Amino acid sequence: MTTGVLVALGLYAALGLWVALAARRGLGSGAGEYYLAGRQAGGVISALSYGATTYSAFMMVGLAGLTYAGGVGALGFELVYLAGLGLVAIFGPRFWLAGQHFGFITPAEMLSYRYASRWVGGIMAIAACVFLIPYSAVQLMGIGYLLAGVTNSAIGFEAGILIGAALALIWTLAAGLRSVLWTDALQVVVMLVTSLLAVGFVVVALGGPQGFMDTTVANHADWLSVPGPGLFSLVTFIGLTLPWFFFSISNPQVSQRLFTTQSIGALRVMLLGFLLLGFVYTMVSVIWGFSALALLPDLASADMATPSLLASGAVPPIVAIILVVGIVAAAVSTVDSILLSLASLAARDVYAPLVPEGRGEMIAGKVVMLVVAVLAILFARLQLDLITILSVASSAGLLVTVPAIVGTFFWRRGTAAGAIVSMLVAGVVVTYLQIGGHNPLGVPASVWGGGLAVSLFVVVSLVTTAPQARADAFLKPVNDGVVRHQIR
Repeated sequence: MTTGVLVALGLYAALGLWVALAARRGLGSGAGEYYLAGRQAGGVISALSYGATTYSAFMMVGLAGLTYAGGVGALGFELVYLAGLGLVAIFGPRFWLAGQHFGFITPAEMLSYRYASRWVGGIMAIAACVFLIPYSAVQLMGIGYLLAGVTNSAIGFEAGILIGAALALIWTLAAGLRSVLWTDALQVVVMLVTSLLAVGFVVVALGGPQGFMDTTVANHADWLSVPGPGLFSLVTFIGLTLPWFFFSISNPQVSQRLFTTQSIGALRVMLLGFLLLGFVYTMVSVIWGFSALALLPDLASADMATPSLLASGAVPPIVAIILVVGIVAAAVSTVDSILLSLASLAARDVYAPLVPEGRGEMIAGKVVMLVVAVLAILFARLQLDLITILSVASSAGLLVTVPAIVGTFFWRRGTAAGAIVSMLVAGVVVTYLQIGGHNPLGVPASVWGGGLAVSLFVVVSLVTTAPQARADAFLKPVNDGVVRHQIR
């Protein structure tokens, strides 16, 4: 299979490079063009890219592994994320209107303006870098585990993470979001079609849908209820799902996409298209995890469920090879979006305020991409356990930005001091708890961090002076726009 995987990856890389270079021909000048594709993204392409950005190695490797380890609770966990997309219906039009009226490039830039303090955006940008570099590393780990597993280590773990990082860097540097949008669209089609094919073959190998269910009930009945074999206690479930519910507004590589569509109508198409894609891919990943459990019940690591199943012969070699490419594509699409988002945040919200007229901002952004890619590679080499848990840990850190984001649109009394203190203090606390593996009073770090961020934002805002004039200047065009579009 090794030769087939190498050939398929080569063809995929060549096709992706051609798409990225073709996108470069339409690239204009300026940060808005590079980071937001000129704010002219259509609804369908945005839905495909949003899906590729969100669904990564986390799904067919991570969510399948979580299903293997914990059972049907993994399905509930991911459905909570889809339910959280209701937040896009509330915040999406407001992000879009604010971006159109004020020309914001990053969510952090928006918060800096709303709270009348560059420090707010700077702190948010730094928090994003701290927590998204490990999340990028998780994607590279997924690629490394997958390629090493299906080739019996002929392609080593470290070679796999280098392949993933190189592809993400090349496609991002080629034309910014334009190349990311089009390569993402290619990648999401590949990952969805190949995963549907593969899961179909595995279910047939288990005797069809009825045989699949009969085998699961007979051998792993505990996995069909919560808490299942023990992973999904109520407290664990809440700790995992709370950050996931707010993922769509807390993770800048996703929320920044709300600035990019050509209209609110295109934004709606993006949301509806992603919901459909997300539900299908969620069901496929969970069924895949149960299939691995039925065919390979004694794996030492749940994260090896997908590589082991692909190498088992249950899927025809050609389908397995194409699925490998699909999973690699899913992971790369997430990494390139994170690279682009962190580059814009670091360049515009940390670097630009420190230099006269923000000179060299675009160069600084590209340097940041290289630095983030190197750090992600180094972090991935640590091979920390269970991809899904690491993904949620990163989102738990970004959960501390949610009170300030909500306050941006819905609480005039919110202040810069409240936003800064809530992000800094709660961010440090949640990082300490997660690194140390501490759960005070049995409560997960994500719940402590989120609760502390809300409390600090409210209390500190109430005892400091709110920028009422700036809040009114920001909210009036946004609220007027929301009303105008509702009337239409």
